[in-house]
Amino acid sequence: MIDLSLPIEQLKSVGPRNLPRLAKLGIKTVKDLLWHFPARYEDYSRVVSISEIEPGQKVNIQGEILKMSSRMIFPKRMSITNALVGDETGAVKVVWFNQPFIANSLKEGTLVSLAGKANLDKHGLYLSSPTYEKIQDIEFKNYNLTHTGGLIPIYPETEGVTSKYLRFLIKPLLKDLEVPDPLPEGVVKKHNLLSLSKALNKIHYPANNQEAETAKERLAFDDLLLFQLKALLERRKLNQLKSVRVKFDRDLIQDFISRLPFELTKDQKIAAWEILKDLEKTYPMNRLMEGDVGSGKTVVALMGAVQVAKTGYQSVFMAPTEVLANQHFQTMSELLGPAPLRELVTLSHENNPVLERCGINIGLLTGSEAKLNDKILTKAELKNKIAEGGVDIIIGTHAVIQKGVRFKNLAFVVLDEQHRFGVAQRAALVKNKEIVPHLLSMTATPIPRTLALSIYGDLDISIIKEKPKNRQKIITKVISPSQRKTAYKFLHDEVSSGRQVFVVCPRIELADPTKTTKGRNGQSKMNIMWAEVKAVQDEYKKLSEEVFPDLRVAMLHGKMKPSEKIETMEKFKNKKYGILVSTSVIEVGVDIQNATIMMIENSERFGLAQLHQFRGRVGRGEHQSYCLLFTSSADKNINQRLKALVECDDGFELAEKDMTIRGPGEFFGVKQSGLPDLAMASLANIELIKKARLEARLLLKENPNLDNHPLLKEKLDSFQRLTHFE
Repeated sequence: MIDLSLPIEQLKSVGPRNLPRLAKLGIKTVKDLLWHFPARYEDYSRVVSISEIEPGQKVNIQGEILKMSSRMIFPKRMSITNALVGDETGAVKVVWFNQPFIANSLKEGTLVSLAGKANLDKHGLYLSSPTYEKIQDIEFKNYNLTHTGGLIPIYPETEGVTSKYLRFLIKPLLKDLEVPDPLPEGVVKKHNLLSLSKALNKIHYPANNQEAETAKERLAFDDLLLFQLKALLERRKLNQLKSVRVKFDRDLIQDFISRLPFELTKDQKIAAWEILKDLEKTYPMNRLMEGDVGSGKTVVALMGAVQVAKTGYQSVFMAPTEVLANQHFQTMSELLGPAPLRELVTLSHENNPVLERCGINIGLLTGSEAKLNDKILTKAELKNKIAEGGVDIIIGTHAVIQKGVRFKNLAFVVLDEQHRFGVAQRAALVKNKEIVPHLLSMTATPIPRTLALSIYGDLDISIIKEKPKNRQKIITKVISPSQRKTAYKFLHDEVSSGRQVFVVCPRIELADPTKTTKGRNGQSKMNIMWAEVKAVQDEYKKLSEEVFPDLRVAMLHGKMKPSEKIETMEKFKNKKYGILVSTSVIEVGVDIQNATIMMIENSERFGLAQLHQFRGRVGRGEHQSYCLLFTSSADKNINQRLKALVECDDGFELAEKDMTIRGPGEFFGVKQSGLPDLAMASLANIELIKKARLEARLLLKENPNLDNHPLLKEKLDSFQRLTHFE
């Protein structure tokens, strides 16, 4: 049985030069190497005769080296190796560039198998830099080829580590491979899964596509099972903790609802009920509320905070940006207002109506400002008020959980667009470490319910699909380059009539965003941010100076100071500007009632779900709104994708399409989660997730600590250290 923990340097053919290169791919042990799965396969399962070759084809041929020569082209310092390879049907020229050693390796008379692309030039047909390997006998076409026969694995590569080299290392390990299988034998048989050893063999060298899929399913099942076990254990751990029991006050909530300037939808009422009932539990709430853009999640969360405040406890709302934190503060201040909850009629002991101060104080704390109700305070003053219990609802960025912020009696935490906030982080927020606050996460990225339940296994789910009543449908159009001038005139007319326009542009693509990183992610992120800034600055310059010189145009991007961003948004909200050019910072949460046009430059660079988020930033007011998808591409597939957005305004339906197009990893933004690629790709396989979830439940029910399955327990411990699925 092979030792999976064996360091990679102990394998033959792994010299000191290759160690750091393999480490870049995360390969340090034999296990890492065997679990470095192919990204795709080249199909060379059919050997063709030389007479059958057609230009543009990828082919596998087998024949004899009839001629071989190599020469240098000195001005270009390039070597060209030419061969003539023949079989019983004819001969074909083969060319390799900068590989002069091939002439010594493949002498005339050598039998070879070649796999590569056939090209045609003025001298005739030729194979360009094909992969090659020597063979013993052409009569046996299906013997054990590593690089040129059958389905050939193509691996994720890095500089100096090719798929050919990886195949050279991996294939010998697969012979008579036996590895310990952490999956209980009963589970393997029940779901008709391959053994782990067979799955590893078949994922690297499948006989056909079906074998590859069967192997992927087994290996993905392993990772999905670990993920589900982790989620269920997290839930169990959470249910053993204590939280404040916030009793439901029907009269208070009904009074709050009656004073709202709009009618709640059925979905909002159901979500509010689920949250209010969770708050009554003695263990912490752990709920995800997802809702389409503009579906009214904030007011539902606020109902929970109002109930918490009435009971005498504090709530925190955390937003990802200062712009959004300000937006929440303004929205909630308006909804609470001086009237709705500052003064309520209650009955005294004498049964006479008296006015009682409800005293719901709302604070804003970000990196750059502090407010309490309608007053501006210093951050120190607001922190003191929070510590004394003088602020009931605190809204802010991550500034609210930093050192120096102490709460008197925090009971409820609401996170916007961040679905994971650990028990340790929650415990850090409260003075009494034995009491853990209730947690509500909110997301505007619609996820189909079954999938959401499967992915966020430790969260309860509330879904708001309905849009508020009287909300007009946004007219969406794809704008080709030839329609640009007409669209600009339409924008000009809208702004001239008093409306406002959002312009979103994707970042300028960097040739190599990591080139100057020297291995440091921070620099890479900085490069990407500067690329976004440049895109916005270029678009701003074009619109303000060339296209709309008579209109007031503003810009918003990530390198501006928080105070500058807030000031720009305030001026835009107060109609000082007609057009706001921005990065995707305006994707989530920004609410400008007078904005009626969302113009998106190079819209093909965004995913469907993200485009739908942008579109949801308009259509908030009484005027008809529009979403204009500017595109510079004539690609039919891209335009088909944008067409789906034109025809559909259901975020949940679009999310499913987006996930199919881009893959779950991109859709959920979990490319760097630590979750293995196969498991990530399988997030779209609902049936496999259901099987994994069922087995996780049964395994924990039968053996809560997994002591009967030591290999599985060991793998789970390792998995828990690696993954951070957010």
